[in-house]
Amino acid sequence: MLQTYSAHDGTTLACHVSGAGDAVICLPGGPMQSAGYLGDLGGLTAHRRLLMLDPRGAGRSATPEDVSSYRCDRLVGDVEALREHLGLDRIDLLAHCAGANLATLYAARHPDRVRRLALITPSTRAVGIEATGESRLATARLRRDEPWFAAAFAALEAIVAGDAADDDWKRIDPFFYGRWDAAARDHQAAQEGGRNEEAAAAFGAPGAFDPPATRAALGGFTAPVLLLAGEVDLNTPPGVVAEFAALFPHAEFVVQRGAGHFPWLDDAHRFTTTTAEFLARP
Repeated sequence: MLQTYSAHDGTTLACHVSGAGDAVICLPGGPMQSAGYLGDLGGLTAHRRLLMLDPRGAGRSATPEDVSSYRCDRLVGDVEALREHLGLDRIDLLAHCAGANLATLYAARHPDRVRRLALITPSTRAVGIEATGESRLATARLRRDEPWFAAAFAALEAIVAGDAADDDWKRIDPFFYGRWDAAARDHQAAQEGGRNEEAAAAFGAPGAFDPPATRAALGGFTAPVLLLAGEVDLNTPPGVVAEFAALFPHAEFVVQRGAGHFPWLDDAHRFTTTTAEFLARP
């Protein structure tokens, strides 16, 4: 079911609603990718009602007149408008990849409005933590026995060295999945064209992030937080997620074994069990 609401600037935003039970607002990555690639988050809809937000300018949400409204810190208002629309005092918030930057800024700005926060293979730009090239290479080497490894690893080495050809970025696709099988290929192909490139460029524009201020705010964030890393996630290696988790007073850090950047695809049962149990806690 599609549900729409109005952002504070009048832009009509859309979220895809499925499942039953208490609401969980889900923020996709990309950045500025439509929410379709999240699917049903491995069957999490059996446990909760998921409201998957299409960012402004992507999916079924309207394109705003003000391009600067794509900036991550300004998108906080879109999440707050959805909370108001739902009539909830506090929300459970789940975010994947780049969406974790938005969820983190929301939590820093509106700490009393968040009941639980789940960050799934999160990007860490908002808090100024970066994965090194060597940490990505070390994570990639865990896949050395895969038949596609040699070509993909050569492409990754070129990217890390700053010598990447255009097709090298496509060659590393297998590293983002725990299994590079037909389902993973279909999932990757389905994401093509789902991201608003103009919006993605503006998402991290100057002024979007103030890591020292955000880190300080998170030090006083009292709600429970789940940070879930994929063991072989090239985008956000587990060590980076562990460093992120250390910023929260009440964080649970989990590494899903054998998982890449989309852990609900690699082991749906393990992902949904971990996430649903966290969201069900008092």
